[in-house]
Amino acid sequence: MLRLEKFRSSHIDEFSQTCPRFILARPSTALLLLLLLLIDFDLQREKTRTEKGGIPAGMKMRKFAYCKVVLATSLVWVMLDMFILLYFSECNKCDDKKERGLPGREEVVPRAHEGPGEMGKPVVIPKEQQENMKEMFKINQFNLMASEMIALNRSLPDVRLEGCKTKVYPDDLPRTSVVIVFHNEAWTTLLRTVHSVLNRSPRHLLEEVVLVDDASERDFLKRRLEQYVRTLEVPVRIVRMEQRSGLIRARLKGASLSTGQVITFLDAHCECTVGWLEPLLARIKQDKRTVVCPIIDVISDDTFEYMAGSDMTYGGFNWKLNFRWYPVPQREMDRRKGDRTLPVRTPTMAGGLFSIDRDYFEEIGTYDAGMDIWGGENLEISFRIWQCGGTLEIVTCSHVGHVFRKATPYTFPGGTGQIINKNNRRLAEVWMDEFKNFFYIISPGVTKVDYGDVSSRTALRQKLQCKPFSWYLENIYPDSQIPRHYYSLGEIRNVETNQCLDNMARKENEKVGIFNCHGMGGNQVFSYTANKEIRTDDLCLDVSKLNGPVMMLKCHHLKGNQLWEYDPLKLTLVHVNSNQCLDKASEDDSQVPSVRDCSGSRSQQWLLRNVTLPEIF
Repeated sequence: MLRLEKFRSSHIDEFSQTCPRFILARPSTALLLLLLLLIDFDLQREKTRTEKGGIPAGMKMRKFAYCKVVLATSLVWVMLDMFILLYFSECNKCDDKKERGLPGREEVVPRAHEGPGEMGKPVVIPKEQQENMKEMFKINQFNLMASEMIALNRSLPDVRLEGCKTKVYPDDLPRTSVVIVFHNEAWTTLLRTVHSVLNRSPRHLLEEVVLVDDASERDFLKRRLEQYVRTLEVPVRIVRMEQRSGLIRARLKGASLSTGQVITFLDAHCECTVGWLEPLLARIKQDKRTVVCPIIDVISDDTFEYMAGSDMTYGGFNWKLNFRWYPVPQREMDRRKGDRTLPVRTPTMAGGLFSIDRDYFEEIGTYDAGMDIWGGENLEISFRIWQCGGTLEIVTCSHVGHVFRKATPYTFPGGTGQIINKNNRRLAEVWMDEFKNFFYIISPGVTKVDYGDVSSRTALRQKLQCKPFSWYLENIYPDSQIPRHYYSLGEIRNVETNQCLDNMARKENEKVGIFNCHGMGGNQVFSYTANKEIRTDDLCLDVSKLNGPVMMLKCHHLKGNQLWEYDPLKLTLVHVNSNQCLDKASEDDSQVPSVRDCSGSRSQQWLLRNVTLPEIF
């Protein structure tokens, strides 16, 4: 009786006062409490009657046993009720996480890989939906239908080199803010980028994600996006640009508002893989003047298949200042002693994905704010890093996927060409010294563009005591397509026909052309180098058989079929391997020169003319 009274006073009353909603919501709990109160009332009555001598002892024992049975049965039901409550509560949490696309923090691949696009597999659209797919493709210039079929937190293969998987990194790496600029981005690609960052980054290394909206017009990127990111487990901030400002200025805005010691820039249609962040931050911890890029894997714009990028390529550029991927040279393999898990020193970066120490970013002048929208900023910061004492690397143990599109879905104020020409003119004027002539001669339209005031950028170069561009070509990019020493740079004119060699905008493994000379540079600019190559950008004139056509192949710097001797007296260009002379086009193909036995005829005489800047300005 004393125990029962104590239970009643210390638990039942307190519970009924503090948890009335719980009692009403759980019928079995309410039933137990009612039984306890009735039993207690009955026992109290029995106590009174006993004190008066009215109840036999045997009857009291039977009633007490009955009470214990009722209590035990009720407790079993209460425990079952609580178990069901906890089970469904946990399931609700699971459903909530599933809706938000948040897998468990520790599990990179938390479920069976059976959905569309799981483990990076391609998505196949049924034939009956392909017309609709083509219409949707135009919205973002990638397969939007396929993207919408894929989970926001889809699983991806681990594409790292085996040696990367066992590397151990310090615990005290600097924290990073991830800055992502978007303009009218698709919902699924933007959020798949965000979720891949959240799910595959150690929480203690991720300061925040900063989404910079460059004046998007789509409604779902407004309030709906703001509501969505509030549900995420890591701080995600949205910064709105008041007007269309372009990638460069939007990144500057996002960087200025971020707080991490390291700033990591990503495009809005990426997917980070397991282990992507630690190797980037580890390199910056070793030397804050090191700027690091991941290997950029390819996400197909057609099927969203995830394809591993190569660790055997690095960044370069051509005469038109277009970024290009080239094979990692043997000298860089030798420097790393053949260890492919070590970072590759790259002359340039693609620009979309990289990490940089905040203080160093400020020290070297962030981005050139005089550039517009997008284009050229990646080469400008690459030149600046190297020429001003920094290091630019591709960290081969870090992989991030990127949707590569064949065309941009966005318009540029003033036109794409105008914007890129202005930006490239600014970087050439500030950083390339006399080597800017290559760019101007092959792209004469650039010289007509108003590129604004670059005095603050030239002052920055002087302040940082940056090295000349010739040093960059000699020490960082000796494999550059810009020859440091050459005999001529300009047109190669046939004496008899008055026509000029012309690359006709053709590509590698195609024939070089010959066309009426126009004196405007561009496709008719060739360089006869000190290595006795005839180059047009990164292609060299190559002949592989007697009387054969003249082909354009990648310059290999091994002489052989790409070695030509120019005689300034006879005006002949002799192909050394065949000992034949470059001749005019044949009657069979009026736009393709060939090689023939040297005859001394005027059709085998060529004038190598240097184009000077005053001619094209």
